[in-house]
Amino acid sequence: MRADRLVSLVLLLRQRGRLTAAELADELEVSTRTVLRDIDALSTAGVPVFAERGRHGGFALLPGFRTELTGLTDDEAFALLVAGSRRGTQAFGLDSALASAMLKVVDALGEGHRGTAAEVAERLLIDPDTDLLSRPLAEEEVPASVTAEIRRAVFAGTKLRIRYAPVDETPRWRTVDPIGLVVVRGRGYLLATRSGADRTYRLSRVSDARQLPELAERPDRVDLATAWRERGTRFRTGGDNITVSVLVNPRRREELVATALAVRAEEPEADGRLRMDVTFQDTRHAEWALWQLGIDAQALAPDSLRTSLRDRAAAIADRYRAQP
Repeated sequence: MRADRLVSLVLLLRQRGRLTAAELADELEVSTRTVLRDIDALSTAGVPVFAERGRHGGFALLPGFRTELTGLTDDEAFALLVAGSRRGTQAFGLDSALASAMLKVVDALGEGHRGTAAEVAERLLIDPDTDLLSRPLAEEEVPASVTAEIRRAVFAGTKLRIRYAPVDETPRWRTVDPIGLVVVRGRGYLLATRSGADRTYRLSRVSDARQLPELAERPDRVDLATAWRERGTRFRTGGDNITVSVLVNPRRREELVATALAVRAEEPEADGRLRMDVTFQDTRHAEWALWQLGIDAQALAPDSLRTSLRDRAAAIADRYRAQP
């Protein structure tokens, strides 16, 4: 909205001083012509913005001009800056809203702490894009129009119609009562009910969404952390889950745990390896996870998993035994 853009423009000039029309356009993701129109609108409204000509010219505010965003202590503002750096805004389509909000938070800090805020941002890294093995941890792409419709329905408490595609199935429309949104490791999820039954939908599998005018059938208050934990428990204990007994090199433990649904038991062995009982979604999931660990993991049970891993290894050995 234009009003939000005008506020962001003023905050940029307050915090960075003189900026050219091109620099402002780049920050606000608009054209330079739009920036010039916004500057005129601010001047008409009484905001003391002026232009300086020449090679090092640009737009600036008169010294001492300040917008007011009160009610935040410095520690509260720092906490918001840290929270804003966490993953989740992209999953919910809120990247631009976050950028605007962070400008306002920084502006709430006293003059002597704005430099400190920049240092805080430089010295904190939360959920980096790659891990120590250089594997990318990319967030899933969700169309902005889809996330916007879902957010509106969640916040307004209305029913929602989504076009959803479960794994290996054709997308189809369904009407749900949205409860809340959760982001985990860069993946967004919609918690909802459908015909009174709990449902969890991954946002990246929603290709279209439409907010409906009817009120959703849901409780007035919700504890999302508890709801997410309960649904996770039901997921891990139902369906075609398989529990595997495995010996694993301690250095690869975290990789195994990261791919599993749950760890049922764990104890050290005399040879230094860990003996673990780990639950996976199904046999295919278990085979894939243990194969990633190579010789650092050894399946002990069930026999069907040992057989499939052995056959897979034998096929690879045969492939490389033959002359190219």
